[in-house]
Amino acid sequence: MAAVPETAPEPFPQSTLETTTRIESSGHLVLFSPVREVNNEIRSESMARLPVSGEGRLYQIYRDASRQEAREHYLGVLNARGAQILFECSGIRCGRSNVWANQIFNQAVLYGRDGTQDYLVAGTTADDGTRWLTSMYTVTRGNLREYVWVEHLKVAAGASVPGLGSANGRIEGPVIVPWQGGVTYRFNWQSTDRRKVSELARTEGAKVVLVGYSALDENESFSASMDRARKAAESLSEVLAKTGVPRQQQELIIVGPSVAITDPARQGDRVEVMVITR
Repeated sequence: MAAVPETAPEPFPQSTLETTTRIESSGHLVLFSPVREVNNEIRSESMARLPVSGEGRLYQIYRDASRQEAREHYLGVLNARGAQILFECSGIRCGRSNVWANQIFNQAVLYGRDGTQDYLVAGTTADDGTRWLTSMYTVTRGNLREYVWVEHLKVAAGASVPGLGSANGRIEGPVIVPWQGGVTYRFNWQSTDRRKVSELARTEGAKVVLVGYSALDENESFSASMDRARKAAESLSEVLAKTGVPRQQQELIIVGPSVAITDPARQGDRVEVMVITR
């Protein structure tokens, strides 16, 4: 694990700092999946309200530069700091720019075109166990001006950060992989998650744990539901084996519908993937 400086990431050189906002909150909203708005409420498959302290910075990008260049700059900074990308999206897959601008970041100037936006959130655990989150949102407005919003936040001890693992750094995950099917299975997970599991699995002595869950259908027996969960986990195991995670490095645990979890992001037919290092 790399040590994390307390300062925010170095700014993209071809940008101007517009505002700096201090963030001190016992429940700061951080999204780990695309956003949508239902009846004026923010909805996201994976989000958390976290106790954090830090700041947000708004930058305007020079006209002879681009938000893509700014994004690459910040990705380079995060990589140098040993950060782990927890979620990223681009374009309309992120959701509506209006929601990101006005309800998540409270920065009206970030309201732009849904097709020309991107977002990522990255996390790092320092040598002393302190965890940091850095989120970045870029957008092109209707007047073609481009902006970057960067939040760099220290997470309070004991808070659960989706995908960032436990405080001792040995457990990474879970990565939630919803599934559909019967004879064959379709897994709904992002390339970011697949890449993250593959990279973590390369750690010496790492064990990849697949926990199979299923929802108990109205007219379904418990054993049938357990069987569905088992077959889905085995199918995902085969997928991982073909992408470089050998079966002898994997461990399957079948839970089916037998464990009730209240987290709304962890419901339904799914396989939860965790990587445990020694």
